[in-house]
Amino acid sequence: MSDASRSDQNLKLALIAGMILLAALSRLVPHPWNFSPLEAMALFAGAHIGRRWVSMLVPLLALFVSDLFLGFYEGIWVTYLCFALIALAGRGLRNASATRIAVFGLASATGFFIVSNFSVWALGTMYPHTAAGLLSCYVSAIPYFHNQLAGMAFYSLVLFGGFALVQRARGEANTQPV
Repeated sequence: MSDASRSDQNLKLALIAGMILLAALSRLVPHPWNFSPLEAMALFAGAHIGRRWVSMLVPLLALFVSDLFLGFYEGIWVTYLCFALIALAGRGLRNASATRIAVFGLASATGFFIVSNFSVWALGTMYPHTAAGLLSCYVSAIPYFHNQLAGMAFYSLVLFGGFALVQRARGEANTQPV
């Protein structure tokens, strides 16, 4: 690899890392419930970080660091597992269209909603462990799902769109992961 291409790779990696760090930090500022950058950040990391384990580790570390400030809760491992899977799904977004990013975002947010609320019901004590309790858990979470979808849409636009604009400004057509 030439010094120029190595320098371009380092710059691209720094940009990706900076965008992910800002997304993680934005979780610590006041925002509506579930309007979070982390799902979009996991998709973005999966799409733009070449090594699979690193693309999963980066959003998990961002989640962990922000959870140090926000607190941990019973069943948090389910959330971490979901984010690792979202990062893996993001690997399918290399050189993707806006439509494909939107579809992956919707699928990721919906999958997270289903799995995380199931775990609240199954692992917690807030709802009876009956079909009616499970239904009640999902119905109670619907208002938060609206914010989750809005957060996914907004932060996907910021991360994927912002990165594409920077690449276009630099005259780069190569969107290979770093």
